[in-house]
Amino acid sequence: MPLSLDVQFTALDAAVQATTALLAGTDAKLGATAGAMDQRSGGTLTNAIKAAEFKGKLKATIEVLAPPKLDASRLIIAGAAGELEENDQVSLGGAIYAAITARKIKAASIVVDMAGASAEFAADIAYGALLRSYTWHRKSKKSDDDKSSGNGLQKLVIHCAKPTAAEAAFESRRGIAEGVALARDLVNEPPNELGPLQFADRIAQMSGSGLEIEILDEVRLRELKMGALLGVAQGSARPARVAIMTWNGLGASGSKSKRTKPVCFIGKGVTFDTGGISLKPGAGMEDMKGDMGGAACVTGLMLALAKRKANVNAVGLVGLVENMPSGTAQRPGDIVTSMSGQTIEIINTDAEGRLVLADVLWYAEDRFKPRFMIDLATLTGAIMVALGKENAGLFSNNDKLVSELRAAGHATGELVWHMPLSKAYDKLIDSRFADMKNTGGRHGGAITAAQFLQRFVRDVPWAHLDVAGTAMDSAKTDINTSWGSGWGVRLLDRLVAEHYEKG
Repeated sequence: MPLSLDVQFTALDAAVQATTALLAGTDAKLGATAGAMDQRSGGTLTNAIKAAEFKGKLKATIEVLAPPKLDASRLIIAGAAGELEENDQVSLGGAIYAAITARKIKAASIVVDMAGASAEFAADIAYGALLRSYTWHRKSKKSDDDKSSGNGLQKLVIHCAKPTAAEAAFESRRGIAEGVALARDLVNEPPNELGPLQFADRIAQMSGSGLEIEILDEVRLRELKMGALLGVAQGSARPARVAIMTWNGLGASGSKSKRTKPVCFIGKGVTFDTGGISLKPGAGMEDMKGDMGGAACVTGLMLALAKRKANVNAVGLVGLVENMPSGTAQRPGDIVTSMSGQTIEIINTDAEGRLVLADVLWYAEDRFKPRFMIDLATLTGAIMVALGKENAGLFSNNDKLVSELRAAGHATGELVWHMPLSKAYDKLIDSRFADMKNTGGRHGGAITAAQFLQRFVRDVPWAHLDVAGTAMDSAKTDINTSWGSGWGVRLLDRLVAEHYEKG
């Protein structure tokens, strides 16, 4: 759903809305503007802080109703104690939004007046609130107490010392938030409305953002000999597609310098995964509408890069298929030939995402000669056994890329954990009949899946992110209450911004 919250910035001395949030630091110390409001109200805020034994703990809140002699009829005091890192500030914005919308209102103010609060701080507060405002539902009737709707909040005014600078800082964040929202939308969509063709159509509609869009249809995929990807799709009545999104932030230069070579992102887009002939258990199968979370992230990321006019050349590719059981579906025991020419024995048709990625990885490196490739996929349940839902699994052939991704994850709160790759695991996917098997069995399942993918990467720095635990069925956070998280958009945008836009 489009982000509809109207975020505005204004001066600290501007009139506040009837519902206003104030910040309190260590020991509940109020900023100058909030302190003046306290004085005008005869110490009402100070008395409420004492009565609640409020210490200013980060994201803790208290509510003051009908304070005397103030324009605001409802005040929320939010804790902001400690040395806040960027992600703390963003999360604080989300927490304040939740406190504000606990009651049904249409407009609210947040006063960012703590000593030393920068324009970036104010922008982060607004950014967190905007991320938290996202909703998705298809209910024919919405109950009045449906908190997911933000209870009707339409306008949020941020009062700060440098509103013009804060608004400028927020603009790039707004673009990233739009990319996150798109990724969430795609994951949340029901599979009857988002098959490979519909997903490709959604991407085609993004051409107005400045992205160049190319859709490879089934005829073209056969010409390219993407036998691994097409093998997954052959059981479905819905044909496969590969969508390519290109952002030429440095211009379509003919130069072949390292800086103008694109960064490249690849996403698994299995729009619904029954497991194929190796059918999944029925319980929970409805969640497999989210098996395109990697493709959703790549799509959202490319929109974010275009929206904020990133100073980089980038390409995003998503392999879009549906994995269904039918009379035409591939079978365990089949051998398919990938675009690379390598042959793959199908052991389990539910190990399908790696087949899709194998062909798209090979195609991306062959055509675009990128600076690096990062693929994202809801690939294995094994990664959730290892890491739960707090970290995505990170596999890579390049230590520099690992370091950059871990730093970006720390900054954004989208955490990754470095997992091993080793030739010792290769024997688990060696086949008697083909170049490899598509699964190595139960033990080390996330690792053998990554080992499989590595066989389709040649000389380029590469990382694989297994996002099975983070992209869908998300744990609720201060900035997301949606089933689809949009995980990875902020992480990868930060990676690009910090390391690949500056030279």
